Amino acid sequence: MDTLNSPATLDDVTTRTTHNPQIAPQTPVEAHLTMPAQHLFKFDGRQIHKRAAPELWITPWLARLTTFGGGFLLTLYGGYEMYKVIDVGGVTTLKWALLGLFLLNFSWIALSFMSAVVGFILLLNKPVTPPTPNKLREKTAVVMPIYNEAPSRVFAALQTIYEDVQATGLGGHFDWFFLSDTTNPDVWVAEERAFIGIRRRLGPQARIYYRRREKNTGRKAGNIEDFVTRWGGAYQHMVVLDADSLMTGPTIVKLAAAMESDPDSGIIQTLPLIINRNTLFARVQQFAARIYGPVIAMGLSAWMGRDGNYWGHNAIIRIDAFARHCGLPDLRGRPPWGGHILSHDFVEAALIRRAGYAVYMLPTLGGSYEESPPSLIDVSIRDRRWCQGNLQHSRILFAAGLHWATRQHFLTGIFGYLTSPLWLMQLLVGIVIVIQASYLKPEYFTSDFSLFPTFPRFDAERSLELFALTMSILLAPKFFGLLAAIYEPETRKGSGGAIMLLISTLFEIVLSALLAPIMMLIQTGHVAQIIFGFDTGWDPQRRDDGSVPLIDIIRRHRSHVLLGVITLFAGMLISPSLVAWMSPTIAGLILAIPLSWLTSQRWLGLVFRRAGVLTTPEETTTPSIAKRGKALSKSLARAEEDEVNGVFAIHSDSELRAAHEAWLPIRKPRQRGVISADRAIAEAKLADAETIDDAVQWLNRGERIVALSDRALIGMIARLPKRLQTAADNTRAAE
Repeated sequence: MDTLNSPATLDDVTTRTTHNPQIAPQTPVEAHLTMPAQHLFKFDGRQIHKRAAPELWITPWLARLTTFGGGFLLTLYGGYEMYKVIDVGGVTTLKWALLGLFLLNFSWIALSFMSAVVGFILLLNKPVTPPTPNKLREKTAVVMPIYNEAPSRVFAALQTIYEDVQATGLGGHFDWFFLSDTTNPDVWVAEERAFIGIRRRLGPQARIYYRRREKNTGRKAGNIEDFVTRWGGAYQHMVVLDADSLMTGPTIVKLAAAMESDPDSGIIQTLPLIINRNTLFARVQQFAARIYGPVIAMGLSAWMGRDGNYWGHNAIIRIDAFARHCGLPDLRGRPPWGGHILSHDFVEAALIRRAGYAVYMLPTLGGSYEESPPSLIDVSIRDRRWCQGNLQHSRILFAAGLHWATRQHFLTGIFGYLTSPLWLMQLLVGIVIVIQASYLKPEYFTSDFSLFPTFPRFDAERSLELFALTMSILLAPKFFGLLAAIYEPETRKGSGGAIMLLISTLFEIVLSALLAPIMMLIQTGHVAQIIFGFDTGWDPQRRDDGSVPLIDIIRRHRSHVLLGVITLFAGMLISPSLVAWMSPTIAGLILAIPLSWLTSQRWLGLVFRRAGVLTTPEETTTPSIAKRGKALSKSLARAEEDEVNGVFAIHSDSELRAAHEAWLPIRKPRQRGVISADRAIAEAKLADAETIDDAVQWLNRGERIVALSDRALIGMIARLPKRLQTAADNTRAAE
């Protein structure tokens, strides 16, 4: 292990200098690791990890042959049928374009279909999950990166996971870290207050720590890198959580045991199930992930083998290997194509696999949960960031030393967003062909000698058969998931029985079909923005399950509705058959506002829940960890853990103020002549303030951050009175 200094004993966490020695430090003694940025296009094969055991190759290659070979043959067949459809009367340039776009889109669903076939077969064999071990040898850090999140949610989640791990009897092998990149001063102070609270609730024996970075360089990847370089030397593994993650104690212990028993493993990924969702949109996602997800995950796991992928959370990582091989370089150029790598998880998996460590999934481990965005608008905001990150991977696709399966992961991620503009282009080419047939005079006799004229025609009967084939391949993974759920007694009963499972599946298919054209336009817009150089920001994700205001829905979807109306009227003028052909797309666009608004409503989701539609086993019997986490989060929210004005809280709570000051880093003296405008203004405003209310009202966000980061300015805040002294106050004081 490449350490800058030998790891400290983890229990010895109080021997660290703070401004106030009476307050326990918020982090343990540092145990450094180096994490050099990797060169993507140069790789020395001598760096490859020497495997402790030979890797099995037969099973993944059989799955790969089935998935990719079957997908290729299906695509060839679909392409042949499409050629026959357009070959009637000759193939024009536009028809060739239509065929090419069809092949690209069809290959995507054919590959997904064959992967689901493999997953379905494997899932029916009922794979056995390993038992919970009764001992561990090594230390694991459990880290939760947070960024302007509601403290009541994230602190409740980590406390719940901590308690569940403690219940296994192996809690002594785990330390716990909140890794904050929070930039909101009120949330920062609320996090510190929540940290004091969790330490008070769990006692001094709980090794739970909190670190906030002042500059969130590198976003989430930089946050994790900061932890690895400062404390990674004290641990063999780390479990990475998201701000909405929940994992049971047995699952975390099993992951640690899997790492210990497989010294060649670099990353082991679980399959997180979506829970705790109530809006109709989120419940559709929750149902789909629960019913279709296991089939899809089993297929992925089978053909990926030990050349797998990493989804950024709910996974365990070997820290030493991660530090030596997964330092991310910045891409050349400016965002959105250059700069920090946004979808860092795929790249980290690629680099650790390049170094010879295995990356794989345990899809049947269970006990791994997450939440999902509550509305279509929230998904589109998240997708904008993911889209930019995945398209950045086009610059990494041909990096040196990558396994071919890794390149396939990159291609899958890139193509996942390019399918929307490709689908739109296929629709547009089809429309142009119909317009050509309806309005333009056909070239009856071409330059080639022919006794008969050439008409722009299609084989209608064959096109219907091809449409049926396409829809069957597209929907088959959903029905595989349905059949697997019916076959598994616990899932069937927990979802309301076979009939309700079928009803829920049909409802999900119809609603998803209506939402699909809206997402097509949204993702096409994302791709266009990135192509034209527009960067995404880094805003915190909305995680609450509340409804979206109608005005926001109208503002976001009015262009989609307008396009749907224009398409409808234009189609009626051109050809009624064109309207029939495009009716699902047109209907989805015209109904975009009511669909997006209704699906974002919590009350409607609860109506469907009471009716038993879209029910999942985790709703019928809530996992104990989810029940405990939800109750604790509500309790902390009622105690106003989140409702904090940072300046006022530091003024009024002496314990919080003392801890806050103690945890601030020791700063170098200011260089003469170098004056921060925010600090100078904050100091002037505090000097001019007569009460704490003045300070709260006058300081803007940037000035509050500066004031709360400076001990001298904190002292000025603390000395401000709550209100002005009146003559009556002075008289009473004299008496």
